[in-house]
Amino acid sequence: MIKLRLKRFGKKREASFRLVATNSTSRRDGRPLEELGFYNPRTKETRLNTEAIRERLSQGAQPTDTVRSLLEKGGLLTTTIRPAEIVGKQRQAEAREKAAREAAAKAAAEKAAAAEAAAAAAAAAAEA
Repeated sequence: MIKLRLKRFGKKREASFRLVATNSTSRRDGRPLEELGFYNPRTKETRLNTEAIRERLSQGAQPTDTVRSLLEKGGLLTTTIRPAEIVGKQRQAEAREKAAREAAAKAAAEKAAAAEAAAAAAAAAAEA
């Protein structure tokens, strides 16, 4: 399978990337089938060979997540929500709701404990 991925180059801590078409089993910085563009994350500069990218996509090439977002920003792909994103967002929402319920239950328990302690202190003061 052909993948559209980023190939790193540049100095240490000053990385730039080339957008390349490679076999899915090849190394990240291995020899690509074709170079399709350039991306610099520090300056956000992006240069894309749109004709070659459209040709590779029509041949069935699969972009990685990062490349997909670059192509969506460049207008080559329509923004689509993948099923994995939907499931992930649902799980995040459920986790937030569960955390909110637990926090509310903990606050109610602490409030009840504080009221009980205040009542005990008042009863002790009344006896003395």
